[in-house]
Amino acid sequence: MSLLPENASFAELVQDYFLAMRGSGLMLSGLDAELLTSWAEQGVPFEVVARGIARSAEKAMWDARPGEPVLRSLRACRRQVEAEIKKYRERAAGAGSEGSRRTTRTRSWEELRHAQLQASLERLAEREPGLAPKIHRLMERVLNEVPTEFARMEAQETLVGLVLLRALPFPERLELWRSAWGDETDQQYMSPRARRLARRFRLLVVVRRRLGLMDS
Repeated sequence: MSLLPENASFAELVQDYFLAMRGSGLMLSGLDAELLTSWAEQGVPFEVVARGIARSAEKAMWDARPGEPVLRSLRACRRQVEAEIKKYRERAAGAGSEGSRRTTRTRSWEELRHAQLQASLERLAEREPGLAPKIHRLMERVLNEVPTEFARMEAQETLVGLVLLRALPFPERLELWRSAWGDETDQQYMSPRARRLARRFRLLVVVRRRLGLMDS
């Protein structure tokens, strides 16, 4: 049974998502809880904060040592989260202004991530010709539409990572699976949703590292 209720609050959702990206832990520190409260008081959607946490985890994952959490504290995500909040407010303000009718506009986070994913796959196809047919099919069938929501962008990136994982030779797939599963003793206190997110995140980390995807 999930430890996270269906009517979970903004703070509960953010904590659960952060612990999933971190990969371990039971609760936030006092300083992290204060920061989370300040975000909640700003009234931004959960997805906006989740974007910042995800981007912080992506940046930190390259420097994390084996067995160490990707993120040590929620405060480590502050810069990225507040950058996402700023972009959200700018887009929300522009939507109701005359400036929103201009032909030139700022691309959304999803559009930028989508373009980055496409460019990464194109480079991968050049580096590894054996994967090129699978990559081209992915780009035709999966990447023909830009997601408009954070969750859909995450789902698209996850699908791409899993498809490319299956395209690798079995011994290499097995090794990546093994390297993705670290010490899970702390995860017994996380909700089932957070455990699933944590496992998926770690697997995608090792796949991206192996294939050189999304490394900028």
